[in-house]
Amino acid sequence: MLNTYSYPEFEYQQSAEQASGELKRHPVVIIGAGPIGLTAALECAAQGIPVVVLDDNNTVSIGSRAVCYAKRPLEIWDRLGVAAPMVEKGISWKIGKVFFKEKLAYQFDLLPEEGHKMPAMINLQQYYLEEYMVTECERQELIDLRWKHKLLSLSQTDDVATLVVETPDGVFNMEAQWVIACDGANSDTRKMLDGEFSGQFFQDRFLIADVVMKNDFPTERWFWFDPVFHKNQSALLHKQSDDVWRIDFQLGWEADPEEAKKPENVIPLLKQMLGEDCEFELEWVSVYQFACRRMDKFRYGRVLFAGDAAHQVSPFGARGANTGVQDIDNLGWKLKLNLEGKAPAELLESYSEERVFAADDNLMNSTRSTDFITPKSKSSRIFRDAVLQLAEQHEFARPLVNSGRLSTPTPYINSTLNTADEDHFSGSMTPGTNCADAPIKIQDKDSWLLSELGGDFKLLVINNESAHSVEQGGIHANVVRLGEHFDDSLGLVKQRYDGEQGAVYLIRPDQHIAARWRHFDEAKIKVAIAKASCQH
Repeated sequence: MLNTYSYPEFEYQQSAEQASGELKRHPVVIIGAGPIGLTAALECAAQGIPVVVLDDNNTVSIGSRAVCYAKRPLEIWDRLGVAAPMVEKGISWKIGKVFFKEKLAYQFDLLPEEGHKMPAMINLQQYYLEEYMVTECERQELIDLRWKHKLLSLSQTDDVATLVVETPDGVFNMEAQWVIACDGANSDTRKMLDGEFSGQFFQDRFLIADVVMKNDFPTERWFWFDPVFHKNQSALLHKQSDDVWRIDFQLGWEADPEEAKKPENVIPLLKQMLGEDCEFELEWVSVYQFACRRMDKFRYGRVLFAGDAAHQVSPFGARGANTGVQDIDNLGWKLKLNLEGKAPAELLESYSEERVFAADDNLMNSTRSTDFITPKSKSSRIFRDAVLQLAEQHEFARPLVNSGRLSTPTPYINSTLNTADEDHFSGSMTPGTNCADAPIKIQDKDSWLLSELGGDFKLLVINNESAHSVEQGGIHANVVRLGEHFDDSLGLVKQRYDGEQGAVYLIRPDQHIAARWRHFDEAKIKVAIAKASCQH
């Protein structure tokens, strides 16, 4: 139990299909009701897909676990109707500071420009995050949350997966057209399918301590290399809700995890850092060894893997849960089109293609961060310390400092769903990239661009009066036109989308750009829709 939080217990209920003995086939079954599984449930419901969620527990995550949630996942959760309480409860921040010994080496700003609805980052204990999502899931008629339902085995044919599930009332079978496995780094589903999970374990250990204290530290991310209070190691500090502070201490590979977690060993470490006079209460402690690894592919027949079940990164850079949420963002609309018969199963292969590419990007950044934080050789340590010393005075050295490259979306630059540019554009809104937000007005009321995009295909039209909605293979791309549907109150839409000379953007349901042109051409748009949905 935590002093700042009381864990809810969700009620187990026997399903009608188990009570009747009927073998029922569901469109989608999700394994795991953590942050990624609950996001998947909300995404499926938003796409109009009835979904069943199985979880072998009946509460939210124990301990604060994941802490940092980035702007892009917050934008996704905003589309799903759950971001507002997260942002309200969470601690918003964008400034990070890196210290070497007792000196400030440099600081960074994750969101230096204005005009975005969501903050760069929030810090929020994972149990709050899950609780808000459970509350929203319970409101949704299309979501069937089933607590104390444990998956025992899974088999599949070309068109259906059969699940054997254990509950307090016994064992029963159910079927699914698609299964989304969100059951974490130790995924039983992955083991059932002999999914290959390979990569690198790092020979180091870190202690996580969640501490309740009143303190006037600013709401920033502070990272120390070789601080005076923890010589030759590193430490990390940032604030969560309810005056809970997350503190990480590097322990070294030789540390005994069980001994390190004991309060009599943790409290002296904290006092060295915070001072003997600082009053605090130890709330939660864990020791972890981190890894960077992924499955060889994220689709195994009718089973699609997401989150830690598919890929695992070290915690530096907040790339775990944030990446998993973007997995689901990529997957939901593809499932919908397939279930509606508007796209072949090949479109689900593009989920694996795009998200494996993103996982590799995250693994690369996470590995580089880990190597910088925990040098593996004397020469690496000398290089790192020299970079930190130079960064205090010299701009060129600062990009080399790596205390965890914080989570940003990976553009699908080489995706087979993209249509390459044939017109010249400047800026970053290239095919495969997630859309940038911007403040707009709708009938003189303040709003945001992303609220008008997503969910299905859209045509974002700037300075093209002739553009109209386009239909291709049962997929409709409706027009969202500047001047007709919204006003560009600060000119940031035109600026961010290079629209002064006119622009037509084909936007995917996950708010990623599929194609763009300077002029409206219905035939080209149809071809681009067909390509983005794998229609042949």
